[in-house]
Amino acid sequence: MKKQEFADKISGLAKLVRTEYGLTQEEMAAILGVSKKTLVETEKQRRQLGWTESVALASIFAQSQVLQNSLGGDPTDMLGALAFADVEVSYPATMGGKVWWRLMLDYRGYKIQQNSISQHYRLLNPQNQRLLSSFNYDEVLHYLMSLKLD
Repeated sequence: MKKQEFADKISGLAKLVRTEYGLTQEEMAAILGVSKKTLVETEKQRRQLGWTESVALASIFAQSQVLQNSLGGDPTDMLGALAFADVEVSYPATMGGKVWWRLMLDYRGYKIQQNSISQHYRLLNPQNQRLLSSFNYDEVLHYLMSLKLD
């Protein structure tokens, strides 16, 4: 998945999220920092949110059941996979993937997991800290094999 694909998916969920939170179009537009006209056009599928707008919606409404069920858990995890696609970062510990994650590989306590809905991968160290998120399994596997585990 690419950033624009994510933005398109979030665009299609905007009205459902707004309804879930019981917000008017005016309130939702103000929260997202867009005009009411922009929100109306998005909800009618005449306009797609851009990357920044979709990040705002997914971040602000990260606890939304609509978003979590559509994306396979906390949307900020998926945002990280997209935003940090070409950047190495130090992630905090996770809960180890109890709900939305399928174990693909366990190597010396390092785990490659795949999200059951979004299909992106993540690499966790033995302390369940995320080392890498990507939509490319080979990239995650290559990163794991490049670690000095001896």
